Amino acid sequence: MITLDILQLASPHSYLIALVVPALDAILPLLPSETTVIALGVATAGSADPRIGLLVGCAAAGAFLGDNLCYVLGRRFGPVVQRRFFATPKGRKARSWAERSLARFGMQLIVVCRFIPGGRTAVTLTCGLTGYPRRRFIAATAVASVIWALYAFFIGRIGGQAFTDNLWAGLIAAFGASIAISAVIEVVRRLRARSRQRARPAGRRSRRHAGQVEPDHAGEDQGDRDELHGRGRVAEEDHANRRRPRGAEPGPDRVGGPDRQFAQREGQ
Repeated sequence: MITLDILQLASPHSYLIALVVPALDAILPLLPSETTVIALGVATAGSADPRIGLLVGCAAAGAFLGDNLCYVLGRRFGPVVQRRFFATPKGRKARSWAERSLARFGMQLIVVCRFIPGGRTAVTLTCGLTGYPRRRFIAATAVASVIWALYAFFIGRIGGQAFTDNLWAGLIAAFGASIAISAVIEVVRRLRARSRQRARPAGRRSRRHAGQVEPDHAGEDQGDRDELHGRGRVAEEDHANRRRPRGAEPGPDRVGGPDRQFAQREGQ
């Protein structure tokens, strides 16, 4: 396990770790990028060295590179990525969720998925698989990487300042706080998803009764009724004609009536 002694501003290892671990954890989930950045914040909690900005920048750059690496993998090696990450029922469910959420929220989801457990890998790979616009993806991942690096690093600093005599206790406290925040975000997301699912059927029922077809235009309903009434009158007249005796002559208001009367007068 990485010891806190090497995560100091004077150590080159700190900057290398801050860059590499967030870049690779999307495709290698065993690498704990958020824990690593939190540990960097804990280890440097008592310092006001300007190189802290460089350390945070390395963490943000690593996260950005990792997200775009996933995009490239999904874009260029789609079948392999599909078999590796989305072949199982759980994987197919994750991709289906990512596609629906991308269609609904777009760039907002790419930013928020940074804080959803397991969401980063599913969303970034799905963006590549589905051909999500590259410019939008780059802009969203840049914003997400900076927010995430600042968030994780300063949670670590808060924990380290709270437990100056025991940095490991500060690391545990900061890591627990990050888990709690992620859990709250996930609970809110699930509750909102359930509320939308419940609201959709209710909204549809309120707009129309069961079995009723809603007209496309406000005047079409009355027009349809007039057309049906006219068809009914034609049907009644046709039925009356069929019941008329064969020898009876049609009246003057019937089709062919005047023509037959004129023929009879000519014959006389």
